[in-house]
Amino acid sequence: MRITIVGGGIAGLVTALSLHAAGFRPEVRESARTIDAVGVGINLLPNAVRELTELGLAGELAAVALAPERLLYCDRHGDPVWEEPLGHRGGYLWPQYSVHRGCLQTLLLEAVRRRLGPDAVRTAMAFEGFEESADDIAAHFRDRASGTTVVERTDLLIGADGIDSALRALLHPGQAPANWNGVHMWRAVAETPHLLGSRTIVVAGGEPGDKFVAYPIADPQTPGGKAMVNWVLEVRHRDGPAAPGRPGRRIGLPEARARIQEWNLPWTDLPALVENSTGIHEYPMLDRDPLPRWSFGRIALLGDAAHPMYPMGMNGGSQSVVDARVLAWCLAGDSDPAAALQRYDHLRRDPVNRIVLQNRQSGPERIISEAAALRGELPAERAQEISHHYKQLSGATPEDLNTRPSWNALSTG
Repeated sequence: MRITIVGGGIAGLVTALSLHAAGFRPEVRESARTIDAVGVGINLLPNAVRELTELGLAGELAAVALAPERLLYCDRHGDPVWEEPLGHRGGYLWPQYSVHRGCLQTLLLEAVRRRLGPDAVRTAMAFEGFEESADDIAAHFRDRASGTTVVERTDLLIGADGIDSALRALLHPGQAPANWNGVHMWRAVAETPHLLGSRTIVVAGGEPGDKFVAYPIADPQTPGGKAMVNWVLEVRHRDGPAAPGRPGRRIGLPEARARIQEWNLPWTDLPALVENSTGIHEYPMLDRDPLPRWSFGRIALLGDAAHPMYPMGMNGGSQSVVDARVLAWCLAGDSDPAAALQRYDHLRRDPVNRIVLQNRQSGPERIISEAAALRGELPAERAQEISHHYKQLSGATPEDLNTRPSWNALSTG
């Protein structure tokens, strides 16, 4: 069976690896001319790490990522509000990982090419449309190198082409623009001493637009040296940029220095963090309204093409990994591809759509917004309630994840 995946990002590459593990030989078509190791940090929750481990990537992932041990919520002054253990310390059988997005994508790309062949991923192929017949699907791409149109015949078409998915737009014509909550994220990576211990994710502030996030993605190369830390500052502009623009606007040092002066976090040197950053870029915080369906016969969406969400709870990338595994499991267990994609839709869409909506209410980061509203310490019982509810919503409590059957295709057996 011929399977074409539109999009060579994390979601598309994990889909290719999952389908290959299930006995298929998919092909990936990516619009970018090259797939480079660019970007900033990303967190993979234990539910995603389990899936990558079952794909045989545990050793490679551990070699490029760090396993955080605790999540610390602080108020705007840097005082602790709530703390919880992560990964193994949180009772999971798998770690949580913080990793440079470019390193993760490179790892996945190399794995795809090693397992499926060097030509399994073709770049500079911009998806433009499709025609479906009783026999197959004709997928239309524009070769960005030559400018010519390329038509590829395929049996299944999988859209993993992100929040601005061209395939999603064709399947759901007239969809509303992406939702912007008025918040811009300033994102960067910097060399700096470890914050609050070498394995801590810290989230400080209150409501969206008044928040600082930081976590290490690489240890110092020498003892006592500087770590590589990913950081995000959420801002609401009192003047200046008012509408979301992509790609990210580069933030100059004078603007960054002025904004960072509004913060005083005693456990980090924010001016030095800004000065040591390799480049600060601004991105709007966007999601899209949940879709009523992800599958259309032999066509399906996954990852941000299906469910872009606000980055609360570190869940977007992890849910994309789970999408890929469930889709492959369904295809391996059903001789009717359309029925398999419909089953995938049924298993994944409603649960993930609930996460999208919950993230509009700040997800687990309601802990700091409620603490800010109280102007004091949030009762531990309330913080635990918020955290546990969010894990339940995503099917990722330790009890859920540790006992759930594997999505390995062989388990359909």
